[in-house]
Amino acid sequence: MPPFQLVQDPGALALFLDVDGTLIDFAATPEAARAPADLPAILQAASSRTAGALALISGRSIAELDRLMAPLQLPAAGLHGAEFRFTEAALPSTAASLPPQFVQKLAAETARFPGARFEDKGASVAIHFRAAPSLAAELHELLLRYLARAGTPPLELMVGELVYELKPPGFDKGTAIRAFMQHTPFTGRTPIFVADHVIDQAGFDTASSLGGYGLSVGSKLPGAIDFFPDTASVRAWLKGLA
Repeated sequence: MPPFQLVQDPGALALFLDVDGTLIDFAATPEAARAPADLPAILQAASSRTAGALALISGRSIAELDRLMAPLQLPAAGLHGAEFRFTEAALPSTAASLPPQFVQKLAAETARFPGARFEDKGASVAIHFRAAPSLAAELHELLLRYLARAGTPPLELMVGELVYELKPPGFDKGTAIRAFMQHTPFTGRTPIFVADHVIDQAGFDTASSLGGYGLSVGSKLPGAIDFFPDTASVRAWLKGLA
């Protein structure tokens, strides 16, 4: 179990929480995912206990995070750090969308693979294949071909949990945490990042470099000092903090 003895004063912590696979279980599609009924209240209480130094760090857009956690709105970084909302009351700031022609062509290519689902997130695009895991190699090859094409915008490939994502370089969950740590009420606190996948490595490394630590979910991942067995145990931990 996670090192509860390190968590002595929630008022000295800055909590950064991944969402899918960390706070909520995966579903067949991103739209089908649901937050447990008590999760918004748990997060609100934990946020109050840390004087507001709790943020969601997700590959989802901030609008999607708000839908999941309604009526709660928290500080958040969406799209792996392409979007920010530093306080509950702030309007999200968002990176520029990818060129429409590029998005349309890739969406049409993805449609040739039954079971694959294309998602246009604006600043990034994702191909989900949870309904057809056997497509992993073919879709990976497709995206590598796209990255090699002349005229393609500079992008990097992220490999998630049965999803591939193309996004502009220069931001990730680590840069998101670092940006939050420069804003009140996060600054000067000990950062804790909780996430579930190797795609979150930058977040674990950044939390560690800033004097904090990472906790993973499901198994111990590189950069994490310990792990939660499942999403329910993460929620129970947050409830205990509050």
